[in-house]
Amino acid sequence: MKVLTAAVAGLALFTFANVQAAYPDRPIKMIVPWAAGGDTDNIFRPFAPALQKALGGTTVVIANIGGASGTVGAREAKGSPADGYTLYAVHDYIHLTYYTGMSDVSYADFEPVCLIAATPSILTASPKTKWNTMKEMVADAKANPGQISVGATLGSTSHFFPAMVEKAAGIKFKYISYDGLAQRMNAILGGHIDLTDGNLTQKGKVDAAQLKFLAIATEKRSPELPNVPTLKELGYNVIYSVSRGLLAPKGTPADVLSKLEGACGQAAKDPTFAESMRKQGTDVHYLDHKGYAEFLKQNDALNKDLSRDLGLLKR
Repeated sequence: MKVLTAAVAGLALFTFANVQAAYPDRPIKMIVPWAAGGDTDNIFRPFAPALQKALGGTTVVIANIGGASGTVGAREAKGSPADGYTLYAVHDYIHLTYYTGMSDVSYADFEPVCLIAATPSILTASPKTKWNTMKEMVADAKANPGQISVGATLGSTSHFFPAMVEKAAGIKFKYISYDGLAQRMNAILGGHIDLTDGNLTQKGKVDAAQLKFLAIATEKRSPELPNVPTLKELGYNVIYSVSRGLLAPKGTPADVLSKLEGACGQAAKDPTFAESMRKQGTDVHYLDHKGYAEFLKQNDALNKDLSRDLGLLKR
């Protein structure tokens, strides 16, 4: 009887080991906490097939779960089984919404997988505005405090970037809330708001006179936008990019995280993904599990300080 019991136990362990080794053996869901067509969606959508290829062909399905400044998707990701079949496509907003009290979900509720990209922010204006330069906008804002409208996802990066400009320039904006870039772009293209946080993906619309770029938040001018000045050269010490990566629910097994990390490293080198990022004015910026964990820790502290500096800290 003891021999039989031991045999059954050994068979069970062998079966369990095989199941574990088989990961992934079914589709992986990648939660993007914003609507389709926004920047985060546009970055992870070409990354998904590259990751799928690196995982041996396992299907990676994007699930757009928007709402409440990204919090609805964050909560669903946090509450998903920690088995490697749910990934969370995230950017710096996770620090900001937590510290501004918009969300009860923290980056510490997840396991870091990898960082994949960073997108510099550009202060972007509606063509219906009367100014064409940063200098003219600042002069108008000083003459009419609180009158220039900014479309933003409150508590997120699109809120913090103009808030940093606001503070550096000594001006005051009026904020109007939208759930993600897709909604903000519709609003600014329709002339319903004056400014928003844009990036190089809108270059075609700028070339077509549908939008105006006022200044970019980089150290040096972008080769793609040689005529757009940096905020720094204009006297505003604001450098800002939106960094994006993948997280997994807390407790995801180490071997699963290791396999995902390796696949992410391969996907980040995919030439099709790199070309897609180039067209979107985004830098491929890969960090592995360890590097991303340290990045998140440092970025969390920086965003907490930034929330405090802007008078938005609630935690």
